[in-house]
Formats: sequence, structure tokens, C-alpha cells
Amino acid sequence: QVQLEEFGGGLVRAGGSLGLSCTASQNIFDFNAMGWYRQAPGKERELVAEINVGGRKDYADSVKGRFSISRDGPKKTVYLRLDNLKPEDTGVYYCFARILSNRFWWGQGTQVTVSG
Repeated sequence: QVQLEEFGGGLVRAGGSLGLSCTASQNIFDFNAMGWYRQAPGKERELVAEINVGGRKDYADSVKGRFSISRDGPKKTVYLRLDNLKPEDTGVYYCFARILSNRFWWGQGTQVTVSG
């Protein structure tokens, strides 16, 4: 059973930075992609950033230039750096891992709150 454990998040003022990490229970290269979705109150879950097995990185338009995803294979960990945070970045951030069949596994979620 795949397990994803998230760390990071918290409360920060607008313009500040945070870091998230997601550690998998197995080799992260077993997955086609890993990354984060987020869900704001009253809104649907949306893709924030992902990195695929080949190293390609994709970002939501709203976070391009501010967020950066990376990974460390030996540590089985994916990282998300959040810079220049805005109040609209507030939400619960969920780490995910996906395989080619579009099966997903999810982390427990971590709260990011950006105050104006």
C-alpha cells in the first residue's frame, strides 16, 4: 500500500515563503508523476504543480514563477517551494502520486494560510 506523508505548510503573510515536502513509502520513480493539488474553501481541488518520471515540471498558470517543484530520489521525497505567496494561495495542499492508469494516491493534506 502506497503511503505519502506530507510536511510543511502553516501561516504566512502575503509575500512570504513556505516549503512543503512529501515522502513516499516506496521508490518515487515507480510513479508516472508526483506533485500537489490544493483545495480552497468552497472550491474544487486544482492541480498546482507536478513533476513526471522524466523530470518534466508543470505548474498551474496562477503559480508559475512563484512555486518550484523538485525531488530527491534517494530520500523518496518531492518538494514544493512556495514564494511570493498571495492570499488566494490559501487552501489545503494535497500531495499525490499517479501511475499511467490514472490511479492516484494522496497524502493527508496540509494547510497553507496566507494572510493579507
